[in-house]
Amino acid sequence: MSEPAQTERDSFARVEAGMKRRRAAERRFRFFGKCAVGLGLGFLVILFASIVGNGYSAFWQTRITLDVTIDEAIVDPAGTRDPALLRAADYGALIKQSLREMFPDVSGRRNRFALYGLVSNGANFDLRDRVLADPSLIGSKVALSVAADDDVDMLMKGHIDRGAPEADRRVKDNQLAWIDALEADGRIRSAFNLDFFSNGDSRDPELAGIRGALMGSIFTLFVTLGLSFPLAVAAAVYLEEFAPKNRWTDLIEVNINNLAAVPSIVFGLLGLAVFINFFTLPRSAPIVGGLVLTLMTLPTIIIASRAALKSVPPSIREGALGVGASPMQAVMYHVLPLALPGMLTGTIIGMAQALGETAPLLMIGMVAFIADVPAGVFDPSTALPVQIYLWADSPERAYVEKTSAAIIVLLLFLAAMNALAVLLRRRFERRW
Repeated sequence: MSEPAQTERDSFARVEAGMKRRRAAERRFRFFGKCAVGLGLGFLVILFASIVGNGYSAFWQTRITLDVTIDEAIVDPAGTRDPALLRAADYGALIKQSLREMFPDVSGRRNRFALYGLVSNGANFDLRDRVLADPSLIGSKVALSVAADDDVDMLMKGHIDRGAPEADRRVKDNQLAWIDALEADGRIRSAFNLDFFSNGDSRDPELAGIRGALMGSIFTLFVTLGLSFPLAVAAAVYLEEFAPKNRWTDLIEVNINNLAAVPSIVFGLLGLAVFINFFTLPRSAPIVGGLVLTLMTLPTIIIASRAALKSVPPSIREGALGVGASPMQAVMYHVLPLALPGMLTGTIIGMAQALGETAPLLMIGMVAFIADVPAGVFDPSTALPVQIYLWADSPERAYVEKTSAAIIVLLLFLAAMNALAVLLRRRFERRW
């Protein structure tokens, strides 16, 4: 065998060995990539399963049906049916009287106090609202469905172990006997928890809802959108279409990119110092939260808007200028409409980011306990992420499911906003 032929075979063998090593390395890389993706998806599934598993039961509530005699001597002794007097009546006494009639053998102050604790403190307001809606009920006996106390609710949902020693559980033995009697009589049922969506925050877990926090988030996002979108679009159009290329514009672009990476709590400190301490705007109000989140989302929307403007082909500008349009007309009537879908996508993503922010809102006081539902941007309120933070710090077991349920609602809103961004991009985006 000649020496050149042997050399050629040796070279081919070395190349083949190298190819085998590269193929093996590629297979390992793909394997590790698939493992990483699978691990990430696995943790995500575990996270969602944990949230849903802890929170789905919050959408259902244990309710107790009482036969309440609306005594005219207590509700309206003068017989005037004055709404102001009816609103101030002692409806709690009627609820307690109904419970005593159902369990006449209960005696002693401590036992009666435990009996009254089976129903929520909100039962008084349920009865008041029913009487105010129909004063003709005064003097009659009505069947009233009221929310059970949070401990009873947790017991019925299986979160409290009935077999545990009495000293280790919040529901005592005598209360268990009364609950079993009510259940045997068909007076305990599970119903959709409408209070979770219609009530504001409350010290009583069974009455706490997300309406106040949800309205606060909506008002805050309206302020953020109304300020950030026009400012960001105007800044993007100027920087991309009209600004001269010099050191000042380069400095502005660098600062915009840097602001997009600034921790959100820094914007909260800025809002506290400027909007509250200097301009004396109301603390814990959506107007201040919207201003702070505007500062935080402006860089994101500006960057997305500039990218959308860059994606428009130069021929559009040149064609508009060629037929006699001014630079402003070319931008306003030709470039901007074509770039608007990309701008809207970036804006929605920025709004979704603002919806989930907590740290800047904590700094401006939106962490306060607000029971009333805000009616405007200047009313005290909290936001949904802050409400989740407050409930997560509460010791009652019922707040655990409330926290998870609020997270589910927040995730659904975020998913809806991201889905809207995808739909807008697919519907209006044009490829050149």
